[in-house]
Amino acid sequence: MIPQLVFYVFATVLLVSAVMVISARNPVHSVLFLILAFFNAAGLFLVAGAEFLAMLLVIVYVGAVAVLFLFVVMMLDIDFTKMREGLQHYAPLGACVGGVLFFELIMAFSDWKMVPASTIAPLTGAPGLTNTAALGTLIYTHYVLLFQACGLVLLVAMVGAIVLTLRDTGMGRRQIIDRQHARTPADTLELVDAPLGASVSAQGGFLRPHQSYHETSVPGSYASGGMIEAEKREEEV
Repeated sequence: MIPQLVFYVFATVLLVSAVMVISARNPVHSVLFLILAFFNAAGLFLVAGAEFLAMLLVIVYVGAVAVLFLFVVMMLDIDFTKMREGLQHYAPLGACVGGVLFFELIMAFSDWKMVPASTIAPLTGAPGLTNTAALGTLIYTHYVLLFQACGLVLLVAMVGAIVLTLRDTGMGRRQIIDRQHARTPADTLELVDAPLGASVSAQGGFLRPHQSYHETSVPGSYASGGMIEAEKREEEV
């Protein structure tokens, strides 16, 4: 009785939060409702006995993806009023697409029949093997090639995103790798015995490196020695 009650509670909150994700006017509230939906989905996985998937959902989606969404929404200055200006223009097309999808869902659920639980043979694994170990054994043995192929697809997508968004504007800071690696800690690091209670200004101000890091910059790049000298000459003129 208690597992069924917990299932219905998690499922109800999950459905309500999923509806609020797409209906909330404030995008920050939408992301927060998305995090709530992820937590309730993790609870459903726990009820089903898949604790590894539950923790994976919380760590990856809540701890990384949803937080990234929240940072993007809060840091970008997006004018949502301009984004909603064309909503009425595309509303008929969206209604047609939504109607087609709803009709397909009705057709799918009309032929859906629940199989009695007594007719399903439970999966049996090695004795004493946990769900995480069984999943890892299955992925890294029988499906290792497909797993590596998925990783390759994600790598190609990441490289493609970098290539599409990278723009050579001349404002990037590039370094001469050999000269950067040839630097010694004595050139840039100095240990100082600072007394307690003394301010930075009382000790002579901030210390600067003996060798400027601009010397390792590629000539013509941002913050390189050549550009700094050119800016100084422009200011003097």
